[in-house]
Amino acid sequence: METITDETELSAAGFSWRESGAVRALSCEPLRRDGFTNAFSTRAGGVSPMPSAALNLAGFNDDAAENIHENRRRFLSLLGGRFALAACWQVHGREVRVVREATDARSLAGSEEEHCDALATNVPRALVGVKTADCVPVLLGDARTGACAAVHAGWRGTLAGIARRAVARLSAEYGTRAADVRAAIGPAARGCCYEVGREVIDAFHEQFPRAGEWFTETREGHALVDLQRANLEQLVAAGVPRGRVHTLPLCTMCRTDLFFSYRREKKLHGRTGRLLSVIGKKD
Repeated sequence: METITDETELSAAGFSWRESGAVRALSCEPLRRDGFTNAFSTRAGGVSPMPSAALNLAGFNDDAAENIHENRRRFLSLLGGRFALAACWQVHGREVRVVREATDARSLAGSEEEHCDALATNVPRALVGVKTADCVPVLLGDARTGACAAVHAGWRGTLAGIARRAVARLSAEYGTRAADVRAAIGPAARGCCYEVGREVIDAFHEQFPRAGEWFTETREGHALVDLQRANLEQLVAAGVPRGRVHTLPLCTMCRTDLFFSYRREKKLHGRTGRLLSVIGKKD
């Protein structure tokens, strides 16, 4: 279990709190200074009974639609201005979908039926977002072109190289240079808590030469995996400078006071909420 992260450690990592009433979110300050509205939500300040006053932002099977829509309204109000939120139906894959028009963003906001695990855009005031509850959210921004992306990277997506594919898609669509990308890796189940089995361990070792650095053995055939670090290394291998990748030092499994955790809460309660991680270009 990790120790409680204080404001100094958050600031050193490049993150700060945003608050409006009881709603709280974390923002990557270097991305903000580059002109990108961005936020990683927490569970505080909503209306969902998980167990109470929870800001659940997805998972219509586990919560009432009116709760989720009200929670999203509160979350978007925290960011200020009028944004169209584009989200998707996540499938733990490697596909990157491009949002090319404001109408496209509004359509995705209404349906979320596009099957993919990353969204990219350069449309001003279109927020691209991914939903997590232990998986790794990665936000990418390129101040030179104004392009950005939101990536959902569980162990399957990380294994499939989705963060690297998102950088490549930004390059293909908008002329982004990897050296210009700034990335924020958000709250996730970290290497202190996220245990996986032999199948996952072997798959990573087959795919990545340095995978051994991401695992800590716990018992026969099992190990803790640091997916935040795995995605950081993947971005660096894609050409993103290490100093432009900012990792939030908070674990969703340790800090269920702040975040939803599928692994911790689904077992106990049969359901859990979802966080949203979003990024968009200001006007």
